[in-house]
Amino acid sequence: MSTTEKYKPLFKSITLPNQVEIANRFVLSPMITNSSTVEGYVTEEDTAYAERRAYSAPLQITGAAYIEEYGQLFEYGFSIDDDRSIEGLKKLAKAMKKGGAKAVIQLTHAGRFSKISLKDFGAVYGPSEFHLKSPIEHTVIPMSKRKIKHVIMQYADATRRAIEAGFDGVEISGAQRLLIQTFLSTFSNNREDEYGAKSIEDRSRFGIEVMQAVQKVIDEKAPADFILGYRGTPEETRGHDIGYSVEEFLYFMDRIMDVSKLDYLATASWGKNIYKQTIRAGKYKGAYMNQVVYDHINGRVPVMASGGINSPDKALEALQYADMVGASTPFVTEPEFVNKLEAGKEDQIDLGFTQDEVADLAIPERAFKDLIELMDIGGSLSDKTRAELSELQK
Repeated sequence: MSTTEKYKPLFKSITLPNQVEIANRFVLSPMITNSSTVEGYVTEEDTAYAERRAYSAPLQITGAAYIEEYGQLFEYGFSIDDDRSIEGLKKLAKAMKKGGAKAVIQLTHAGRFSKISLKDFGAVYGPSEFHLKSPIEHTVIPMSKRKIKHVIMQYADATRRAIEAGFDGVEISGAQRLLIQTFLSTFSNNREDEYGAKSIEDRSRFGIEVMQAVQKVIDEKAPADFILGYRGTPEETRGHDIGYSVEEFLYFMDRIMDVSKLDYLATASWGKNIYKQTIRAGKYKGAYMNQVVYDHINGRVPVMASGGINSPDKALEALQYADMVGASTPFVTEPEFVNKLEAGKEDQIDLGFTQDEVADLAIPERAFKDLIELMDIGGSLSDKTRAELSELQK
């Protein structure tokens, strides 16, 4: 079998539930470049980075855009919390779409993990009160019902801004300890009201209401082919303890699909080779996470695998239990990854990197602030490349 034939499954088109056709199975997954202004406005560095990767994949998702200042995840990430951000976001969407790709903006709220909110305001919000010592000693402020309704409206307002900015879709991220996940988690949620810990129905309520509000805006203001995605972590673990089980996550996804018209579900978590992660507890213990999710979703919406997919063979392997494969770190140093693979030039794919290539790759200077850690998680760096990046980080 020729290598071109081997990778052919990755280059079959796929049609999303909203009838949008995606040319192949590759997705440019969220990657933070820390290149916006301190106020969260899009810069020329943001647009140059996006434009350099405009032909990298037919579906592209931005790094985290925060819906309010108290939910900011990265120090120089971009905001979507105010109408003043729309003009810059228009430029970003246009840059991403230059090569014909569909541009999706990820909407996030970091909740109690917003280090920037803690640094700037001395406060972070979450489902419940917690006294924590890292990164400094502080108390997580429990969200009142009024605050919960406020944040739900912020998701809705952010969706409207995304539509006005010309994005082709939004992705709501409830993965990797962001606010929606912390409501779902028994680690983080000790509330006693209808958003509280007593049942999976109550722990799911906040996320369901967010998706319901987002869908309402899409129905009222977006074109018919607007894309709605959700990113979630199928099982939450802390050592041997479980914050929520995969069974509970699947219940949550079923309820989300009751109130919103999802076009894809992306799985995400922490660690290396997430696309091969196995379930730690319950009746699916030992099974591949993506297989459990893929079988349960059963074709209702496309499932996207992500996490550690940084080679053609890993992409093909991930597609076994997914409809699409999301990659982020490979596109940092090899924007032509997919194009070379499709042309049968996989031997020319080079994830290596030298300082001389920074300008050509349009990698923003502040990207190196978090880039090494993110690429290490994905296992994308050779020792030589890591050394080059370390010098740039300094």
